[in-house]
Amino acid sequence: MITRIAAAAVGLAVLLPALLWGDRLAVEVLVPAAMALCVYEYAGMAFPEERRIGAVWVGAVLAVLFGATAHLPWLGVAVPGSLALVASLWMGTLAPGAELERAADRVGRALLGAAWIAQLGWLVFLRRLDGGLAWVFLALGISWLGDTGGYFAGRFFGRTPLYPRISPKKTWEGALGGVLSAMGGALAIRAIGLPTVPPAHAALLGAGLCVASIWGDLAESMLKRSFQVKDSGTFLPGHGGILDRIDSVIFVAPLLFLYAGWSQGGG
Repeated sequence: MITRIAAAAVGLAVLLPALLWGDRLAVEVLVPAAMALCVYEYAGMAFPEERRIGAVWVGAVLAVLFGATAHLPWLGVAVPGSLALVASLWMGTLAPGAELERAADRVGRALLGAAWIAQLGWLVFLRRLDGGLAWVFLALGISWLGDTGGYFAGRFFGRTPLYPRISPKKTWEGALGGVLSAMGGALAIRAIGLPTVPPAHAALLGAGLCVASIWGDLAESMLKRSFQVKDSGTFLPGHGGILDRIDSVIFVAPLLFLYAGWSQGGG
């Protein structure tokens, strides 16, 4: 536990100043950097015998998908999605692997990894909104406070397994503790940086998006079990890899952007 807390403290000591004083550029740089680390970790899980090829493959598809969406938003979703599919098939044709009958599986793994990691890019879009810094903090706060609250509530009070087939250590008591922590964090962030958001909305966002974050964590656990690995990496002592820390943010960020866009659009 001490290693886990120390690693989190060091990470926050770097992340918080960058977000607070780095303006939009900080997110525009940090998110792609985190994506690159995630690609390397994912390639190690999905392509264990050819990690470099897998990383280049997933990274190329992700660059097309995120680059087109982030910098040419007028293209919408369909065109970047089509470009990503074409890029993946192109890479799959160039590197079909020794077993040709598994080529479709390799293309599927590459597309899944790129599309999954690309969801982190919604943090960039949140930062571009009015009050964007607070929206980014809300996404991270709900995700990480929910995870932290769930960890300690599960550790001290957990009795009832939540989904033992996927994640044996998660409990319903831990999930409840996570939801309550996320609600408290959402209300605090709303009070400090998002005063136009009604308190009831902030509480509902905390609860609902915490459920989404738990689902994101379970989704990654499912993939790790499928790939037969314990952690996505070893980058963060006591936590695992970067993917192990941002799996919940991947599910929270796009949903929060939908709400933020709706609220700023006069809905």
